[in-house]
Amino acid sequence: MALGKYSRVDGRKSSSGYCSTVTIVVFVALCLVGVWMMTSSSVVPVQNSDVSQENKNEVRTHVRESNDDNDNNDTSNESGNIASDDSISSDDGKTKQFEDNPGDLPEDATKGDNHASSSQEEKNDKSDETEKTTEENPEEKSKDEKKGEEKKEDGESEKENKDGDKVEGEIEEKVDEKKDKELDQVSGEKKDQSNEVFPSGAQSELLKETTTQNGAFSTQAAESKNEKETQESSQLEKESGYSWKLCNTTAGTDYIPCLDNLKAIRKLPSTKHYEHRERHCPEKPPTCLVPVPEGYQRSIEWPRSREKIWYHNVPHTKLAEVKGHQNWVKVSGEYLTFPGGGTQFKHGALHYIDFIQQSVPEIAWGKRSRVVLDVGCGVASFGGFLFDRDVLTMSLAPKDEHEAQVQFALERGIPGISAVMGTMRLPYPARVFDIVHCARCRVPWHIEGGKLLLELNRLLRPGGFFVWSATPIYQKIAEDAEIWEAMKKLTKAMCWEVVSITKDRVNGVGIAIYRKPTSNQCYEQRSQNDPPLCKDSDDPNAAWNVLLQACMHKLPVDSSERGAQWPKQWPARLGQTPYWLSSSQVGVYGKPAPEDFTADYEHWKRVVSKSYLNGLGIDWSNVRNVMDMRAVYGGFAAALKDLNLWVMNIVSIDAPDTLPIIYERGLFGTYHDWCESFSTYPRSYDLLHADHLFSKIKKKCNFMALVAEADRILRPEGKLIVRDTVEIINELESLLKSMHWDIRMTYSKNKEGMLCAQKTMWRPKEVETISYAIA
Repeated sequence: MALGKYSRVDGRKSSSGYCSTVTIVVFVALCLVGVWMMTSSSVVPVQNSDVSQENKNEVRTHVRESNDDNDNNDTSNESGNIASDDSISSDDGKTKQFEDNPGDLPEDATKGDNHASSSQEEKNDKSDETEKTTEENPEEKSKDEKKGEEKKEDGESEKENKDGDKVEGEIEEKVDEKKDKELDQVSGEKKDQSNEVFPSGAQSELLKETTTQNGAFSTQAAESKNEKETQESSQLEKESGYSWKLCNTTAGTDYIPCLDNLKAIRKLPSTKHYEHRERHCPEKPPTCLVPVPEGYQRSIEWPRSREKIWYHNVPHTKLAEVKGHQNWVKVSGEYLTFPGGGTQFKHGALHYIDFIQQSVPEIAWGKRSRVVLDVGCGVASFGGFLFDRDVLTMSLAPKDEHEAQVQFALERGIPGISAVMGTMRLPYPARVFDIVHCARCRVPWHIEGGKLLLELNRLLRPGGFFVWSATPIYQKIAEDAEIWEAMKKLTKAMCWEVVSITKDRVNGVGIAIYRKPTSNQCYEQRSQNDPPLCKDSDDPNAAWNVLLQACMHKLPVDSSERGAQWPKQWPARLGQTPYWLSSSQVGVYGKPAPEDFTADYEHWKRVVSKSYLNGLGIDWSNVRNVMDMRAVYGGFAAALKDLNLWVMNIVSIDAPDTLPIIYERGLFGTYHDWCESFSTYPRSYDLLHADHLFSKIKKKCNFMALVAEADRILRPEGKLIVRDTVEIINELESLLKSMHWDIRMTYSKNKEGMLCAQKTMWRPKEVETISYAIA
């Protein structure tokens, strides 16, 4: 009955209930429409921001493109070119269609305004969220919105949108004003850069550039690019036409091709004069890559490296076992430590250095005496601590049973070269060293007519000092007494003056100091011509593969001749044109020699200050050992004077002989033939600099061997700077990529180019056995 009752009621009221229901539905629909209209008015400007954000990304892409079109060519960071007024005005035209957005400018233009950039990122995040919501509900878009988007795609500004309110217009005007200021700032910055020699500030920022707006998430473009680069790297060896292999030799990670030619050494008729420690270069230089020691890591920075190095970088302990009690080197956990001692200065090199000057004040370390040759240097602590006295020391020792002594020196950040006083002249010009030092250097100076001591006489400046610290000076045993008497007789016959013979009571050693004469008067007054004077035809500057002779060269007579005058005190001598350069001489670059010298110095000061120091992304605090592979006048090294590093200047044997000029400036270097391997250990240098060297080598010998040699002597993470023709730069870039080096920058202009690359830890897996280097 209840059911029938309710059925009758429903039947009577059905018509009025239907009307009520319709009324309610219409009311709710109107409410929804009102709510929708309110929400749609707030969505429109956000969608505009989204479109602008996309356009913003497009602008960035154009600004960073390199040499794609005339409008954007000069604004490219990658090319390193400076923007012109035309390109700036072109950019202004492009950004008018985006002038209501604060993010139109490239990232570099707004760098430094952290607050503005962070606010813009927050706006971008909100825009992304709104865009995503709109895309998920496309049915909520109105026809008016679609028309507004079409207008924006046609380049209309947001100010022309009739739905925009007054507040939004004010915001847009503020953004426009901010954008105009930023554009003016960019234009000013680019105009300030117009005097740069090579890419500097902009290039530096490019090298350090990262994308921060994406948070922790990578982009598909970046992921795809990385994958493409990985795939391309596997094809680099095929594209370069060369397949690198790993050197298999007895020396292993310490392989020096010209000193480890065991096949040639086995054929030597005698080793009496240390012939087996001299250079014996293979006919075909190796083109394989030397392996890296297991556990190798970045070298410790100077000056801490003077006291300790990583054991795994030079994993040799024999010297610590033999010389540890003399404070040469000790093993301490993961380090090899150097207390600063030596055979003749167990209690530290600095006391020993100061004692020498106290004995002969005229030595004047770092003023009169600037360039020193240390023969039989050991681990080179003497030269290492002479840096504290502003002295540059060429430390020299053979690759012998004193395991890796020069390698220790170089790893410590101290100059050194593997060489021996045997049958050949040392690779230096005559009369260039201010002081020659020998502390228990194990060289038999007195034998065979004093041939080895006469070689030091060739190298020493007139008026320079020979500092000798050895047991014959202060010990009385028969052998030492015999040597002492022979040395007294020989040095007198050579007209060397005995300036001082003293005993260092702290170290318990004796030191004898001799001075070379400054004129030929003593030579002419000798009762016997022994040692004899060299023939006039004998060139004292000839030093590449020239046999030693037991004779003395006459000293310069003319006051304008090199060696007749002592150089100015350091540091004045660095920029001083050598007095013996004449205007009648033609310099390397075609100008009169004095002008050539000055122009070269000014050129390198400009290039180093405006390009190298700031434009290559190099952290120079990590650079200690530097080699200029084609030095000419030494201008590159001179321009780096204020940095805490040293430069080994190389003058090629087939280039104008300018090495005496380099020494006259208070710098140092050596002769070398780049068709052969250099006499240094692998991983010796932090930076190699080659100015038009590779193009010259390609014309005369194995180009690939020089590339492999550069890889051998450069440390992992070390830098190579090459200036050469565009053709050479392109070829070299391809080869370095095939070795998995990082190409940090390339630049070209008027058929000349520059490249900066960084060596990596990569080593090939395929092995090449070097038969002549296997024991």
